[in-house]
Amino acid sequence: QVQLVESGGGLVQAGGSLRLSCAASGRTFSSYAMGWFRQAPGKEREFVAAHNWSGSITYYADSVKGRFTISRDNAKNTVYLQMNSLKPEDTAVYYCAAKPWGLTVVAATYDYWGQGTQVTVSS
Repeated sequence: QVQLVESGGGLVQAGGSLRLSCAASGRTFSSYAMGWFRQAPGKEREFVAAHNWSGSITYYADSVKGRFTISRDNAKNTVYLQMNSLKPEDTAVYYCAAKPWGLTVVAATYDYWGQGTQVTVSS
């Protein structure tokens, strides 16, 4: 069982930066693939970024590539999403998710989810 708690969301102007954190419980965190997803009002949840258990393989959505960076610190059981050059269209609730083994960009394949953190980018 893995419990995830996101933090770091907030209101920022376009062009600004935020760093989201996702703290995980569970002794097997280091063996889990971790992903970030987001959901804007009236839209479906979409993939943002993910990496495998070691961080050696990383996927990004085209819309965030070059602006967002996913990273993890297994010693702290924490995964991060550094978001730079934010745009109004990045406004959404951001969720972190975990799955044992494998790495995918499909939300339905992730077993554990956090409660989400709101990111609002003003123009």
